[in-house]
Amino acid sequence: MAGRRRWSTEEILDAAAELLRTGDAESFSVRRLAAALGTDSSSLYRHFRSKTELLRAVADRILLAAMDGYRPEGDWKRRIMSLALHVREAFGRQPQLAAVWGRYASSGTGSRLVMEEVLQALRESGLPDEEIPVRYHRIAVLIAALIASEAGAGAVSPGEREQGMELFRVAVLGADPERFPALAHFARDVRPLGVERREAFEEILAAQLAHIEAAV
Repeated sequence: MAGRRRWSTEEILDAAAELLRTGDAESFSVRRLAAALGTDSSSLYRHFRSKTELLRAVADRILLAAMDGYRPEGDWKRRIMSLALHVREAFGRQPQLAAVWGRYASSGTGSRLVMEEVLQALRESGLPDEEIPVRYHRIAVLIAALIASEAGAGAVSPGEREQGMELFRVAVLGADPERFPALAHFARDVRPLGVERREAFEEILAAQLAHIEAAV
């Protein structure tokens, strides 16, 4: 009788990514993944010691994909901005995985490549070495938070998005001016969270980089 198929690490990660595209990290389990592959959990634990390790590996593949198309150009601020936009675009193609990255982070090659590039760029900024780790942490937290927030909005269906837009319009344009005077005043100009996300992303990150430049 033929034995069960032996799945490679890359095939396991492909299947895990597919499950996460249609679900989330909370509902994901090694048992569900094993069932999807037609094998048992023990065979997967030969590749990954835990669910967390597996999820980190899935997130790291997104970072690897982002770095594959990235080439450092320009000054230190342009390098960090370009890198952040590459990571944003990579997770934008698989928004469900952005929450995985934000929660579980990554310790693989993709993560190290991103860290190396940001740290090198910060060294070019003129910051003293003792300040660079803290500045790196602030940038990393900001980028991860912005991408996770944007991915959450991008993961909803067109119907849910339209319903949300309608509820936003009702809530804003129908605001009682006596109770919400500022909201009523700016109602026609306030934009929903899902609008102009890239512009907001760039502006917020640029402000952080300008803050670093001023410190230098």
